[in-house]
Amino acid sequence: MDVVKQVLRRVAGPLLALVLPMTASAQGLIRDAEIEAILRDYSNPLFEAAGLKPSDVDIYIVQDDSLNAFTAAGQNVFLHTGLIMAAETPEQLKGVIAHETGHIAGGHNVTRQGAMQAAQGTSLITLGLGVLAIAAGAPDAAMALFGSASQFGMLTAFKFTRIEESAADQYGLDFLAKTHQSADGLVSFMEKFRYEEMMSESRRDPYFRSHPISSDRIGALRKRAAEISSIAESQSQKSIDELAMMKAKLVGFIGPPTRVMSRYPASDQSIPAKYARAIAAYRAVDIKTALKGTEELIAAMPDDPYFYELKGQILFESGKAVESVGPHRKSVELAPDQPLLKVNLARSLTATKKPEDLTEAEGLLIDALAKERDNAFAWNQLADVYAKEERIGDADLATAEEAYCLGDMSRAHVFAQRAMRNLKSGTPNAQRADDILALSDPRGLRGQRGRPG
Repeated sequence: MDVVKQVLRRVAGPLLALVLPMTASAQGLIRDAEIEAILRDYSNPLFEAAGLKPSDVDIYIVQDDSLNAFTAAGQNVFLHTGLIMAAETPEQLKGVIAHETGHIAGGHNVTRQGAMQAAQGTSLITLGLGVLAIAAGAPDAAMALFGSASQFGMLTAFKFTRIEESAADQYGLDFLAKTHQSADGLVSFMEKFRYEEMMSESRRDPYFRSHPISSDRIGALRKRAAEISSIAESQSQKSIDELAMMKAKLVGFIGPPTRVMSRYPASDQSIPAKYARAIAAYRAVDIKTALKGTEELIAAMPDDPYFYELKGQILFESGKAVESVGPHRKSVELAPDQPLLKVNLARSLTATKKPEDLTEAEGLLIDALAKERDNAFAWNQLADVYAKEERIGDADLATAEEAYCLGDMSRAHVFAQRAMRNLKSGTPNAQRADDILALSDPRGLRGQRGRPG
């Protein structure tokens, strides 16, 4: 699992990404090929039912224990790890995804911007009344108005969001019906956490601050959901197993060791339990136990690419880069369409410093970047390959690409200039360097710069 702290700038610029070491307390976005693939299995049919092109919808996993999911900046769905961990059944998680898909289908990201502007306007009016109260010699009333300004603003916003939430519910039910899936999960999720509405704002999970629930709303959901669920297909064992694997992996990587052992004691010999314990041993730098656990998983399920990925990660990060090539190569063979697995293999190959391995690593990284143009870490690894091959211009360009993905425009500008000095004029790479130079120009102007000397 790669942990990535990112800021989404899809409206104004590229995705920002900063690779961080795995820690239990780190917050941000995480990248993991296995979890992303499972969420795609859950989500793509719903996206298609909504008339959306699945490849146009980005799914982001937020490393945060709180219960939350939301859409933002167009067709982007964010799911907190706390939500995944809280889901008791695939239907619950799919129900929330269907609901969030409803927000996209309903264009609520656009209307919410108007709601926030209206809320801000209400707050400003309330603040203005406070100023008038001071002028009238009523400071106590003024302070009360100042204190309530944000509250009035939120109430105005919720006039919009309550309507949108109900609409998203109905859209979500439509999508579940079209995909022949039970709607009971969405209802049970809402009912399970209905008590959150009674909590103070400080104790309430973010989901229920932005997704207000009412008895009428749950009632409307329950009635129609019963009709949909009565003719729905049962969840496949595959979906059930996938949820168990996601939860085990998340607990192993981001949960404290005590949580791993309490959820997955040694007496539990299921595959998810062994997975969580192997990951926990790796995090505890108990490499012998981690490798033993991973080998048991591979023996039990030899066609699972992600067990080989874990073995390769353990070997690479314990200083055994050459030994890590084999497991990473096997993971790519089993899941050839996963760009993150190709990046892992490329990193191991690059560490061997063999010319033939560098050539293979370059090809793998180019393949990965063809699918994920904004993968900053892949650009970083490609720059490393080019540097080892003494292709300085290409290395500078790859570094400029990495910086551009991270939103570090100053660094992108510097390396794009360096790339242009070292690349042959008129080539595609030189043109790309010139493009980055223009896009990252601190003056915001292209000018008549020409080719730097």
